[in-house]
Amino acid sequence: MLDAELLISHLSGPLDPPDRPAFRHAAETALAASDGWGEGLIYRTVVELWRGYFHPPPDGRHTAWDIGRDFHGSKLTRAPALEHGRDLRFNKLKLTA
Repeated sequence: MLDAELLISHLSGPLDPPDRPAFRHAAETALAASDGWGEGLIYRTVVELWRGYFHPPPDGRHTAWDIGRDFHGSKLTRAPALEHGRDLRFNKLKLTA
């Protein structure tokens, strides 16, 4: 069973602190109008409201790992690519008895 209050609390966490009370009020108002809504409709309604209040971090902030920012480096990024004289997609194993 979906607990709407728990969903609202969970989704308000990543919001900016000034936006949290406004989102909570909008979600509670939207759900107060729901008479007998199912779990799916409640979830979709609250998430759609959340998207209006969520503002992603600016592009200058590191939000994911990138191999270009790896401090240690690796053999894969330091060494040149291997040269092969054939197409490696068509390697066949030679079975011997």
